[in-house]
Amino acid sequence: MSILPGAEPLSADGSRTGVLVCHGFTGSPSSMRGIAEHCAQSGWTVRMPRLPGHGTTWQDLNQRTWHEWHAEVAAAFLELRDRCDDVILVGLSMGGSLMTLLAEEYGEQVAGLVLINPAYRMTDWRLKALPVLKHLTPSIAAIGDDIKKPGVREGAYPRTPLRALHSATELWAKVTRDLPQVTQPVLLLHSRVDHVVDPSNAELLLSRISSHAVREVVLENSFHVATLDHDADLILNELTAFIAHVSDREDVSE
Repeated sequence: MSILPGAEPLSADGSRTGVLVCHGFTGSPSSMRGIAEHCAQSGWTVRMPRLPGHGTTWQDLNQRTWHEWHAEVAAAFLELRDRCDDVILVGLSMGGSLMTLLAEEYGEQVAGLVLINPAYRMTDWRLKALPVLKHLTPSIAAIGDDIKKPGVREGAYPRTPLRALHSATELWAKVTRDLPQVTQPVLLLHSRVDHVVDPSNAELLLSRISSHAVREVVLENSFHVATLDHDADLILNELTAFIAHVSDREDVSE
């Protein structure tokens, strides 16, 4: 199956500091390419996989499950772990969910966790009907391209596949249950206004993780896909400082 332009994964070898970058649900590596390229230009070893079913068609995604997405990022993490002294995880939206799951699973093997508008639950009451609705209709209106900056698109799917979305909710439930297992330094960047992931997700994360070194940055001028929005440079600056600190084993909290 052909890959959409801009949805290609990225791999760059550099220092013994590794950075794993992950995009969100119905999106593709295009939403995180700026971060991955910046990390590569900073001299770090970078892996940015394309999650199965993403960057192709929404019908393709509807045949996939969270287990496949997890397997993809876990394989990339294990490669980085074997070649690097420190591995930092960076995720947007559902990519944040997947990175959080790796942090829960691999503990001290993860040096730090950078989360950008991470998703752990959806507040839309209609999601309660997903187990039935997914059998009645294959998709609903798109949830992508929530960007404040005029004229910018992330290239997300025009439809939201319901079988895949239901699988994502199963991922969120598992990750949320095990949030106390997160002990690594955390950089949380979340938008004041987000039309996809409710800000209560940030509150949930902060209330349940066991990390002592936590930095929270509120993005005042971006919507959900903040990596392509007005606060993109702020995100890069915060991420660069965070990675420099945790790779030196310094405290990042204020």
